[in-house]
This record gives sequence, C-alpha cells and structure tokens, in this order.
Amino acid sequence: KDADILVVATGKPKMITGDMVKNGAVVIDVGINRMPDGKLCGDVDFDAAQYVAGWITPVPGGVGPMTITMLLMNTLEAAEKAAKH
Repeated sequence: KDADILVVATGKPKMITGDMVKNGAVVIDVGINRMPDGKLCGDVDFDAAQYVAGWITPVPGGVGPMTITMLLMNTLEAAEKAAKH
C-alpha cells in the first residue's frame, strides 16, 4: 500500500483489491484472465481499485495493444538486422 506505481502480473484474477492500493497510485494491470462466465479480467479488481487509484489500466484494452505494438516493432527490427548480415 506504499507504492506510487503498481505493476501487477500475478496470474491470479482480481488478486489485488482496492484496499491494497495507495490513494492516487498508478496501477498498471498486465494480467489477463478468463473468468468462468467467459469475461476477461485482470489481476487487479478493477471495480474496487478504480476508486482508489489515480490512474488504472483496464483489462482488456490496457497494456495489451502496447505489448503487441512493441512485439511487432522488435520483430521488424530483428528482420532488418538479419537482412543486413
């Protein structure tokens, strides 16, 4: 509860609850989990933490698009380097 920035990747759905988050903290939820009802959720209980955090990434639609973008950029960079050798 002391962290100003909290990056969560536990692999456990909704493991981090609102009472674990410092008021005004930035919460970056890297996790993605499929619930029994088929819905996706992160490792942070978004519904509770959103009222405590100053900023929080949603799941889905949070860090996923950035992850894909960076993977594609790295793939392109590796292909360009391989083509030069």
